[in-house]
Amino acid sequence: MQLETKIAIFKGKKIRKVLHQNEWWFSVVDVCGVLTDSVDAGAYWRKLKQRLSEEGSEVVTFCHGLKLEASDGKKYETDCANTEGILRIIQSIPSPKAEPLKRWLAKTGYERIQEIEDPELSTKRTRMLYKLKGYSDDWIEKRMRGIAIRAELTDEWQNRGAKEEKDYEILTAEISKATFGITPSQYKEVKGLKRENLRDHMDDFELIFTMLGERSTTEIHRNENSQGIKKLKADANAGGSIAGNARKALEKRLKRPIVSGNNYLTEKESQKKIK
Repeated sequence: MQLETKIAIFKGKKIRKVLHQNEWWFSVVDVCGVLTDSVDAGAYWRKLKQRLSEEGSEVVTFCHGLKLEASDGKKYETDCANTEGILRIIQSIPSPKAEPLKRWLAKTGYERIQEIEDPELSTKRTRMLYKLKGYSDDWIEKRMRGIAIRAELTDEWQNRGAKEEKDYEILTAEISKATFGITPSQYKEVKGLKRENLRDHMDDFELIFTMLGERSTTEIHRNENSQGIKKLKADANAGGSIAGNARKALEKRLKRPIVSGNNYLTEKESQKKIK
């Protein structure tokens, strides 16, 4: 499997990262160098790793040796950790520069506990984040409703036989194929996306038909008391087809496709410039 490597910038300093198993893994040595200003970041990490191992910390198990390009242009196996692992390691670094990140982690943890006690807080924060990114109130309402509909659907899947992540992917792809004629991964290619959230780049109609396909599937599950992946998949196709037929009817009337490579935010910015 070929790895995609890039360099992240943290306060003007480079942190090498590599895309592995569809998530970013960061050079632990580089992170230690940024947060400690050590003259030998490699030695600092080796000493820290030894101390953590002796203490029985599981942090070290978060690391994997992945090949990253060094200053001489050659690639060497380097200890890397994903986002969760890097945050765990940062918590173990006794450095003033690590304190802001530690405070952020504490604040994030506190907010998560608040959201568990009052789920409405999570909804409010999600709305605020979308607003800060530039989405309109109308779009946010549709997106939030879509999130609720999706949660209902996945709960039904879990209760009716979907156990593994792959099961959810298969069922989601089935709805998407019936609704739009393409799978989510193919849809992302159409929009030129990689790891971004597909639905965050959909326009109003794309969100509406996505909701229709998923809500229809949920209702079919409940109405027919469906059980098992085979039946859930058949229902997903049926629910998606209901949305797909509605999409085709609208496309015929509008004389244009609903599925497009447009990015909702980019399209809005373009409209602003025209005005």
